[in-house]
Amino acid sequence: MKREPLIIAATSDIAGKVRGKSFPASQLEKRLERGVGWTPTNVQITCFDSIADSPYGALGDLVMIPDLTTYTELDFQDGQPIERFVLGNIHETNGSTWECCTRSILRAAIERLESVANISLFGAFEHEFHLVSNESALGNAYTTSGFRAQREFAEVLVTAINQAGLRPDTFMKEYGIDQYEITIGPVLGFAIADHATILRELVRICAERLRLHSSFTPLRDPMDVGNGVHIHMSLCDKEGNAITYDSKNKYGLSQTAGQFIAGILKYLDSIVALTAPSVISYSRLIPHRWSSAFNNLGFRDREAAVRICPVNSLSDIAEMDQFNFEFRATDAAASPYLALAAIVHAGTQGIEEELDFPVVTEEDLSLLSESELYDRNIVRLPETLEIALERFTSNETVIGWFPHAFADVYIKHKQGEMAYLSKMTETEIYAAYASVY
Repeated sequence: MKREPLIIAATSDIAGKVRGKSFPASQLEKRLERGVGWTPTNVQITCFDSIADSPYGALGDLVMIPDLTTYTELDFQDGQPIERFVLGNIHETNGSTWECCTRSILRAAIERLESVANISLFGAFEHEFHLVSNESALGNAYTTSGFRAQREFAEVLVTAINQAGLRPDTFMKEYGIDQYEITIGPVLGFAIADHATILRELVRICAERLRLHSSFTPLRDPMDVGNGVHIHMSLCDKEGNAITYDSKNKYGLSQTAGQFIAGILKYLDSIVALTAPSVISYSRLIPHRWSSAFNNLGFRDREAAVRICPVNSLSDIAEMDQFNFEFRATDAAASPYLALAAIVHAGTQGIEEELDFPVVTEEDLSLLSESELYDRNIVRLPETLEIALERFTSNETVIGWFPHAFADVYIKHKQGEMAYLSKMTETEIYAAYASVY
């Protein structure tokens, strides 16, 4: 019997999960026009599959329209079915944009940046994850033997990345036990989040094919090494010319880039609920975890919320084209679309407000007193998800960046997630996140 291949139309939702519905591949052309049916309350399915309080209830209908630019087909030539999926936008049945479609929320942010400053974003997500097998061993941090333990996975993944139309960059054994890192080449604008979403799926698919368990959980254990997501960004004009770099500035940042980063830092404590959205995310956002604990811009500092990255004078790429900054206060519990939308809106707000160039730090901020931090306009990031959500909802400027109903839906979603965990021990909470991400 000849099989009818299926394509999954999918969305990255508030929980950062990729959910969808399949249809026969022979219907692709029609589905690009009419989409597949979707349900509003699906947005309130938490990462644990509990359903949070929903303003939609059992009412309403939506359609998910596939975006052919994201179509991904992977043939592993292993006798198993070919993987086929495509990302899409969620619309009302009359064709209008749905208020909680994460891709549409990011598109609005990108369009705002282009409208306000006549510039575009160029960048890529860098991911860390755990890959569990029976070959794990202590003493393998950054080692060649640690790489060899998962060479087959690495080569299958890089092949899949190429098949998907992304550009593989590096794969490495990371510091933690079972921990690895994958990077891909930068792209322009909206595609940054598309590629991040596709990459996470590729990691999961390749792991499943090789009977491995992958996890992007922010933290497996409070004493363990966490998995971060680092978003590398630069700015360019409409002609594609890099405008992030200015050799006259001590740290290399142009005025526009400085204002963009100043906006991120000003609003960071109000958007971290979107960029680090799990209960355990805040066990990473503490000093000396090589993560972020303050709203600072650091010069080549891997504990800064935003890091000015180095340039390589040996490269064949010009310094101004290499130059970029890195946002570090996020993890893979966040949808790439929501995390990037929050960052872009904050940066655009900084340009609109013509904020002053931020102070650049080059020291351990945890050693400074509260008064010293205050004098430098540096604040400690929220230390729990509850506090982060309070700062999000209390900032009218930030709430105004998103569709009218979004903030209420988002808060209820996260409250549902926390309610699911409410009777668990700390150990059970970490295990629960490790199993779903």
